[in-house]
Amino acid sequence: MKVRYLTGVASAALLAATLAVPASAEDIKQGGSMIVTYKDDVSTLDPAIGYDWQNWSMIKSLFDGLMDYEPGTTDLTTDLAESYTISEDGKTFTFKLRDGVTFHNGRKLTAEDVKYSLDRVVNPKTQSPGAGFFGSIKGYDAVAAGEAESLDGVTVVDPLTVKIELSRPDATFLHVMALNFSFVVPKEEVEKWGADFGKHPVGSGAFSLEEWTLGQRLVFKRNADYWRAGTPKLDQITFEVGQEPVVALLRMQRGEADIPGDGIPPAKFLEVMKDPQSKDLIIEGGQLQTGYVSMNVKMPPFDKLEVRKAVNMAINKERIVRIINGRAVVANQPLPPSMPGYDKDYKGYPFDPEAAKKLLAEAGYPDGFETELYVYNTDPNPRIAQSIQADLAAIGIKAELKALAQANVIAAGGEADQAPMIWSGGMAWIADFPDPSNFYGPILGCAGAVKGGWNWSWYCNEELDKLAAEADSITDPARKEEREKLWGKIFTSIMDDAPWVPVFNELRFTMRSDRLGGPDAIFVDPVHIPVNYDYVWAKDVQ
Repeated sequence: MKVRYLTGVASAALLAATLAVPASAEDIKQGGSMIVTYKDDVSTLDPAIGYDWQNWSMIKSLFDGLMDYEPGTTDLTTDLAESYTISEDGKTFTFKLRDGVTFHNGRKLTAEDVKYSLDRVVNPKTQSPGAGFFGSIKGYDAVAAGEAESLDGVTVVDPLTVKIELSRPDATFLHVMALNFSFVVPKEEVEKWGADFGKHPVGSGAFSLEEWTLGQRLVFKRNADYWRAGTPKLDQITFEVGQEPVVALLRMQRGEADIPGDGIPPAKFLEVMKDPQSKDLIIEGGQLQTGYVSMNVKMPPFDKLEVRKAVNMAINKERIVRIINGRAVVANQPLPPSMPGYDKDYKGYPFDPEAAKKLLAEAGYPDGFETELYVYNTDPNPRIAQSIQADLAAIGIKAELKALAQANVIAAGGEADQAPMIWSGGMAWIADFPDPSNFYGPILGCAGAVKGGWNWSWYCNEELDKLAAEADSITDPARKEEREKLWGKIFTSIMDDAPWVPVFNELRFTMRSDRLGGPDAIFVDPVHIPVNYDYVWAKDVQ
């Protein structure tokens, strides 16, 4: 047996918060509740489908997977798996499950449930945006093509043991087993609710869904039978939706809510930062994030390279960073600076409107053209989109803004012929796991360019797909630098094709009420965005 090569990245702020001295056991009591506010309702709580920052941590609290991360860090640990072994060739993983874990409906969780859940997420009928993550499992191609119902590489050895065989070594596999898409679901509940399972989720997580009144609230209650002793501490979490971010902030300041889920409203950011009463309630953390404009390469005129390059040179990124009060750094490539593989020597496309006009003329559009720019309708995203709109107008491109709820923008991006351009803000890519591979497969690789997928540019370069597979087959720690250089080459090659305009890498700021306890790192968790609800406690429990 051998240990696989894993990559971990954590910002200094998060690391410091994680290592901070915790509250004493006497201070942390069972009970209490909290209220989290959001502007938009949740689209789904199905782990095979949910894939936005709003439902990401909600789903994590309802379901479990074989692997997870230590709270507030990017360090892998076991979850439903009590232990695991890996073959010498790095292609066979055998997981031993914890005994006695039950679903919220009371049934015991077994290895059959693990296999069912993996088969389900890959099945094209499920339309999971995360199906491509499982491409290294033996039998994936047949299931993805609709030629088989079950993954050949997933075998139930006994009720508490599952074996997963890969068709190739995959340096990211244990990270994939920690993703929401890998979370285990009970077959009988999925079949009972069908397409509505996402509104009636049943998992094995720390909380269960007690109520969902569409457009008003979701209520989670503590799973008293949760297998992890002492978790969670809160008895209830209420997610109130339909709350404008500014109103949500005021409610938190008045003690009527505990976490403004959409973050500190940009219009109030400087005021809040200067408020001495807010000082101890503001939490700052780094994140592996890139905000970008996608251009659908299947839709004219974005099928022309010169047009895409022109858009890259037309957008004033420095001004956009100023719009969000400097809470980001300008980006020039898909990877954020703290991610392995980031090319520090790459310069990207300069801001040069005149050169952009010449490129449009070369492409056959000397007078520009009309198009649409989709944007999530929560501030500051509409203002950022207006800035982009003005920049495009300066080179002759008239972009109509389509400001919609997050779920609607995501749905439009998952259609091959619906959204010519999308500003990704509010839905921008935050790493599912801390490895450069995660910034490729689902959002720039061929596997993500499918109906319901997150490759909104519909960009597919088969040669780069081969290089990506080569990079992910490098599992030897001694070849770490080689792997990172290969990923750097892949992402700079993508920029040669310009399906994106990388705009900025954002920092995260959030707030919590003074009645909530927990390490800062769980409120700006680098993986369970935005909050790791399982480890929050209430200070006012008697």
